[in-house]
Amino acid sequence: MIPLLALSLGVDAFAVAASCGMSVPDFRRRYAVLLAIYFGAFQAGMMALGTFLGHYFSEQTDEIGRIIAFVLLAVIGGRMVWEALRKNKKEQAITTLGQIRMLTLAAATSIDALAAGVSFGLTMGRLMLACAVIGIVAFAMTLAGGLLGERVGSKFREQAGLVGGLVLIALGVRSLFG
Repeated sequence: MIPLLALSLGVDAFAVAASCGMSVPDFRRRYAVLLAIYFGAFQAGMMALGTFLGHYFSEQTDEIGRIIAFVLLAVIGGRMVWEALRKNKKEQAITTLGQIRMLTLAAATSIDALAAGVSFGLTMGRLMLACAVIGIVAFAMTLAGGLLGERVGSKFREQAGLVGGLVLIALGVRSLFG
């Protein structure tokens, strides 16, 4: 059950990393590794935090987490779409992937792990195992997504910012109903 949970949580991390790899003009392998570290750590940490919060505020945590994830992903995705649409043909949209943006994306995509932790009544031993598996799977899926996005983005750079932003917005909307 834990590996399936880890895979389902890692899908968003993969999609966001692929979106970043496609849309950020100066995306490098170093960014893919940094994203993977952030996403893996946040997924594992949010799972643990969610488990602890679940003992106290299960319903409220789930609802607030969905709204926070939506807002963060919609704002970042909306900005990417806006940058892609406002550029003229001679000017490339300036989209960077700084530490703050990576941390924000990691936090936004980890809200599902927080919610999953809330619903789990894990013992400490199983919690440690779940966090380790979730963190490792998120790391691997983020790294793969970033590297794949980099390859695809280099071929379709013109449309990549728009597509990447729309993917983030869609993930944010999905988090409201997930």
